[in-house]
Amino acid sequence: MLNADYLFTSESVSEGHPDKVCDCISDAVVDAFLSADPHSRVAVETLTTTNRVVLAGEVRGPEYLDSSYIESIAREVVRDIGYEQEGFHWEKMIVDSFIHSQSPDIALGVDAAGNKDEGAGDQGLMFGYACDETPSLMPAPIYYAHAILKSLSESRHSGLEPGLGPDSKSQITLRYENNVPVGTSSIVVSTQHDEALSQQEVREIVRPHVLKILPDGWMCSEDSFYVNPTGRFVVGGPDGDTGLTGRKIIVDTYGGAAPHGGGAFSGKDPTKVDRSAAYATRYLAKNVVAAGLAQRCSIQIAYAIGVSHPLSVYVDTYGTGKVEEEKLARTLQEAIDLSPRGIREYLELSKPIYARTAAYGHFGRDPDADGGFSWEKTDLADSLKAQF
Repeated sequence: MLNADYLFTSESVSEGHPDKVCDCISDAVVDAFLSADPHSRVAVETLTTTNRVVLAGEVRGPEYLDSSYIESIAREVVRDIGYEQEGFHWEKMIVDSFIHSQSPDIALGVDAAGNKDEGAGDQGLMFGYACDETPSLMPAPIYYAHAILKSLSESRHSGLEPGLGPDSKSQITLRYENNVPVGTSSIVVSTQHDEALSQQEVREIVRPHVLKILPDGWMCSEDSFYVNPTGRFVVGGPDGDTGLTGRKIIVDTYGGAAPHGGGAFSGKDPTKVDRSAAYATRYLAKNVVAAGLAQRCSIQIAYAIGVSHPLSVYVDTYGTGKVEEEKLARTLQEAIDLSPRGIREYLELSKPIYARTAAYGHFGRDPDADGGFSWEKTDLADSLKAQF
């Protein structure tokens, strides 16, 4: 029998976290290439440390997007995040680019040619998930962890909280009763701050943001509310810890509440199924829950490099489904062409919409008018409901 009463924890990190700085730079490069040519190919990784940014990867696109252009992108991203510190400054940092042309062997498998459809950019398995715990159909722990940091970030950027720095983390432990979240057991928020601020002062800056985000009555006890538990967080960002693209894949997805195939998203164009198929499976799972066909839904899809059709599609509704899972899997495959090209065209992914996804989660966000977060739409729900 499944445990119905339990504690579950998820974490989030801000755009100033070293790994997220890297994700933001990599996705800004993706957007630059897709803005210039929607058919560009991009696979770019970023590393950051004290006053240094290193980019490496493979691209295919306009030649004017050279190393000097990419360097300007990196500096702009770091400036917009807010790093003007001695150990990491958008003007003073050294930027090294080792980006080169995409392998012709990979292009051979991915590109459409003759009777061959566009193939997957790599082998792999991807998962999508949705549940009815929050209005965005996301698991509650990651939903609130993101929202607290987003609120702090907005106050910092607006100038309301000038004493806060760009680097921050949150961790929320929720108490579940009968599989329903009912309150927090503990809350951890660590945020970079000016040297003049004490731990208690930072605590009182953070507190109203937590109270604003959590439902009424959900706040944990005072001794389980941890703010900068080491006592000091002045040195942060890439000066305090090395950052790498793609190292926060659980933060990017469902906070550990659902399986993950292992592939990161940032720095990859939409021909890479690590990204596009993860978006497609989230779209399908969200529409299943929005249609009332299940309270929880997880979807797995798998590909082989150079092959257009998925090798498998698996649906799990965790005993909450109102329809047969095998039939649901067949219906979802009929609703959308799950080839890489089919996903890209259906969700309109060949647009410069990725820099905004790099921080505060790729899922659970509101769809944008320009096509951003198209995988968060629930426009398939009525059709699915009608079919069942």
